[in-house]
Amino acid sequence: MNPTGDGSAKGWDFVNLAGILLACLAAGYVGSLANSVGMDWYDTLIKPPGTPPGWLFGVAWTILYFLMAFSAWLVSRSLHDKRSLLLTIFSLQLIANLTFSFFFFALRSPLAGFVNIVVLTLLVALYLVLSRPVSKLASYLFLPYLLWLFYAAYLNLGVIWLN
Repeated sequence: MNPTGDGSAKGWDFVNLAGILLACLAAGYVGSLANSVGMDWYDTLIKPPGTPPGWLFGVAWTILYFLMAFSAWLVSRSLHDKRSLLLTIFSLQLIANLTFSFFFFALRSPLAGFVNIVVLTLLVALYLVLSRPVSKLASYLFLPYLLWLFYAAYLNLGVIWLN
């Protein structure tokens, strides 16, 4: 929907998508700053089997942030009555996503990081389920994110167990 009523819905849609993507990438960037604070500590930890090389995290998260942004954009374009709720859940999961890095890396607390991942996973699962009637594609775009969070929870639990 074009709030100005001047017929330039495509331009408005692009600005909306760009804004959502910028918010996602900004959350990732701020989180990466917290990661860098604790990276020396993280490098000394024993990691569970299947831990990927460090560079893969940046690649995976960049892809996930693009998928998240596109999903939220699809929901934001909807006139469905759950739109506001879904965008609130989206915002909350993005905040939880950002705070993981502070808990785990900056505070050096894998336990707090794990609690955060549990909350984040619940928010992502809730968004995924509730967004399906609004946009199946928006829902499907969150599936890789949910799967990555299960993997991240395994890695996090492994760090707790092994250290």
